[in-house]
Parts: sequence; structure tokens; C-alpha cells
Amino acid sequence: MKKIIVIFLLLSNIVFGQTKYEKDFNEFWTVLNENYAYFQKQNINWAIVKEIYEPKSKLVTNNQEFIQLLETVLNELHNGHSTLNTNLKSSNKLIPTGLDIYVEKINNKFIITDLRKDYGAEKCGLKVGMQIIKFNNAEINEQLKQFLPKFTKEHNEKMVQFAISMLFAGTHNKERKITTIETGNFKEYYPDSIKIKNTSKLIEYKILANNIGYIKINNSLGNNMLIFDFDKAIDSLMTTKSIILDLTETPSGGNSTVAKAIMGRFISKKLPYQQHEYDELAYETKSSWVEYVSPRKTQYKSQVVIMVGHWTGSMGEGIAIGFDAMKRATVIGTKMAGLIGAINGFTLSETKIGFQFPTERLYHINGIAREDYEPKILTKNSNETWKIARKKLMPN
Repeated sequence: MKKIIVIFLLLSNIVFGQTKYEKDFNEFWTVLNENYAYFQKQNINWAIVKEIYEPKSKLVTNNQEFIQLLETVLNELHNGHSTLNTNLKSSNKLIPTGLDIYVEKINNKFIITDLRKDYGAEKCGLKVGMQIIKFNNAEINEQLKQFLPKFTKEHNEKMVQFAISMLFAGTHNKERKITTIETGNFKEYYPDSIKIKNTSKLIEYKILANNIGYIKINNSLGNNMLIFDFDKAIDSLMTTKSIILDLTETPSGGNSTVAKAIMGRFISKKLPYQQHEYDELAYETKSSWVEYVSPRKTQYKSQVVIMVGHWTGSMGEGIAIGFDAMKRATVIGTKMAGLIGAINGFTLSETKIGFQFPTERLYHINGIAREDYEPKILTKNSNETWKIARKKLMPN
């Protein structure tokens, strides 16, 4: 009996002797361990992550340090769909929402392969094809290490691309300086010195030459008011001979109500648009189902082209694979943001810090993971996407 009491007291001292940060770290790790949907596909060793970061949680003394720790832990998941609901001035901007330049490592050189239209990187003079030598006066490879997962020393292409995008998105409290080499000379650019005027319009639409309708959604797929604006747009373009639906500026996700309302204007019967799957770990089984779109109001029946790109994220990606699955549009563009899964939110017990991550895997109706889908017509950058979309609808 005395032995049981001693063991109980020892365990009690361990639990009650923990700081709120140690408790919340273990809760954070456990919630992800039980619910994160992509450990197997991404080949993440989450147990090693705990070994690396749990000792660090014992050294945390304030919320700022704890937020920094959690942000670093989330880098282990190397995808922009796992985030905290709070940030510091020193925090990295979220990707792809806070990113305006797409850089890739090609033959050990850092090359600009795409630019976000009308944002600082483009407006300050940077061009597709330029080679970047330094970021904020420092070598790039060394800076990438802060974003690369620590659970492995073998970093794949997706891990490296995540780190590159995080670095070039920058932080909230420091203006970026990008140094390129052009015809043998170094040149400096300052993307954050350009003031960007963000539009308040949820949607823009007009009629282009040759009676082609054009609809651009301005990062508003999570706003249910978009449904009413979209209906007005479609109704006004009903007599056009074709429509371009521009999803190249939808980086911040959205909800399925808005997505299905949009897609429902283009079909005449109920159709499947994506598949869901999640793990039931306690029973070692999986649950899966197919999500459908139903027609609504008057249907637009003419040709449709969907434009996507590096800033088409989450629900924008869902709409793209939905139109493709329903065989209702031709999808044209670069690879999309590749934000994995459907996310759910959680809140830590002690610090009340909120966080979210993918708890369900999402697939095209044909079985391809949403993040692996490539447009039917694959382009190199957003400018090429626009040119090919126009040419497809106006071949002459």
C-alpha cells in the first residue's frame, strides 16, 4: 500500500510540477498525434519531434517564447495548412497568403519562377527568371535551415520548397531586401517598400473581347456574401459564349458552402466533386465519403476555363478539382498551393492558444490527392496562364 502511495505522489509531483507551457506542449503534441491526417503520407516521425522539442518546453517562461516554440514545431509538418491562430511581430507570414514571390531551387540556384500580380515583389521590379543571390544580406541556404524539419536529415523537394517560400514571405516586423545578379552585376530590390492597395471587392467581373465573360474571385471563398455577388456576376454573363473563372488570387481557403454554391451554377444534375477520408485510430480503420454538388438557380451552359496558380489554396484547389471531376471546365495554370487536407481548430487548455491543422485527407474523384493534382494544361507562371486561357477561348 505504501509503495502505491509513493508512486502516486511521484506521478502527482511530475504532473503538478509542470509549468503551463509544458502541459500545453504535451497537449499540443498529443492532439496532433491523435488527429493529424498526413503523418504517413509525409513520412513524419512525430515521436522524434517530441524528443526534440519537449525539453525546450521546460525552458519556456512566457507566452512569446511559447508561441515561437509552437511555430517551430509546426515547421516539422512543412505545409502552410497547419498554423496558430495568433502571431508575434517577429512571426513569419503565412504561406501562401503572405507570399508574393515564388522562388525555386533549380540547379543549386534560386530562381524566381512566378510573381503574385499587383503585389510588392512584382511592383518593385523583380521579374520571372531572375536569380536571387541573397535574402536580407545573408546567404539563402543557411537561412533555410530554420524552416527545414529536424526529425530527419533527408529533406525532400516539398520540405525544401516549404522552407524557400517561408523565407521569402518574410516576417511581419522586417522589410525584405532581395539581391539578384543580372548580367554579372548585383542589384537590390525592396518589395515591402511598395504600398499595396488591397481591394475591398469580393469579386470582379466583366465581358472581354469576343463576348468572353471574366470572373475573378478576390480571396473571399470564406465569405458567404460572395454567393450573392457571384450570382449577380453569372446572371449578367449568361449570354456570353464562354467564361474564364479566375482563382489565381484565392490563397486563404474558404468553406464548402461557398464552393458548392459557385459550382452549382454550372451543372444540371447532382455530381460528385471530391472525396474525404479520415483515420479512426482507436479502431484501426478509416472513414471515407464522397461530397456532391447540386445544381442551383439558372445554369450557365457554355464553355468554362478555370485559371489557377501558386496562390490558389485550399478551397480554391477544391473548386478546381471539382470542376475537373464534373468535367465542366478546363483547368489551366501552374501547380496550385498544395495545401493539404480539410482543417479543424483546437485550443490549448492553459494558454488558450488556438491552432489548426488537417484532420481529413482530400482527393479528386479519380483518387488523386488534392495536393498532387496538376491542371489539365500546365503552365510555368501566371502570365503564361492568362495568355493560354485567352488563346484557348479565342484561337483566332
